[in-house]
Amino acid sequence: MSAILILSCVSSNSVTETIGGKTVPKDDVVRIANDDIEYEIIIIEPGFNTWLRSIARPEGYYSQNYMESRNILYVQAWNARVLQGFSYDPNLYIMQIDYQPNIDYGYEVNYQLYNYFIYFQLTYNQRLSTFIPRI
Repeated sequence: MSAILILSCVSSNSVTETIGGKTVPKDDVVRIANDDIEYEIIIIEPGFNTWLRSIARPEGYYSQNYMESRNILYVQAWNARVLQGFSYDPNLYIMQIDYQPNIDYGYEVNYQLYNYFIYFQLTYNQRLSTFIPRI
């Protein structure tokens, strides 16, 4: 099961092991905050952090503009699937993502989100757009 959240508040940069009343290994939680716009991305996914460090393209490989354009498409498809729980596995698409195209989330947040979508599609054999997910 996976979970991804973008919250409209900023908390401390420390990673907690208890999220939603459940203990989650620290290596399964990726938390990135953008203090300037008060947004935070939390990704809870076994194996994602290791994949990000070892397999994903390094920061700087993709431009922010490239990742933003892909993230917009992926978020739209993701949110549609959350709303269509009868057609898609509700254990994969748990909650909507609040990603606004008119907000500059910065490079790091877009990098994490973009790579999560690639990881998710490859891991769960899903297609969120016509683009073939690849590394």
